[in-house]
Amino acid sequence: MIILLFRHGPAGKADPARWPDDRARPLTQRGVKRTILAAHGITRLLQEVDLIVTSPLARAAETARILAEAFETEHLQTLEALAPGGSNRKILDFLKRQTSHEVVALVGHEPDLGRLAATLVVGAGSLPLKKAGACVLDCGEQVGPAKAKLISFMDPATLRRLGRKKVRA
Repeated sequence: MIILLFRHGPAGKADPARWPDDRARPLTQRGVKRTILAAHGITRLLQEVDLIVTSPLARAAETARILAEAFETEHLQTLEALAPGGSNRKILDFLKRQTSHEVVALVGHEPDLGRLAATLVVGAGSLPLKKAGACVLDCGEQVGPAKAKLISFMDPATLRRLGRKKVRA
């Protein structure tokens, strides 16, 4: 299985007056534009994704929908374990059940995605992702700690450059 870890795009600053529940904080207008380009950029590296799984928070769910549009898929699911502070064990258990999928994208938050990447990759420290950044891991036939190989670690600026080239083509 190939796992794409994709951090949510740039969101508004935490502001209890605007969003009493921080889970509702959305992407900014600029964040949407940057995330669209980054999503198109990752499609230049991965031609398809079988399933996109997102944190339930608004900014991640919005990012996941953008990613789904870029990959032209409707296979989108929410997983509470991808919320900030979620359980890597629950995420790994979920991934182990996805035997019919070759490529699964997980959309979430830092520092959780970086820690998940470190758990999956042999010898990796934390692999922190910037907003709308991505990491591609190859887990082969077995998803689990220290089973994955790091295929790609892309910062959002590079993904946006790739996305601009795809959008123009």
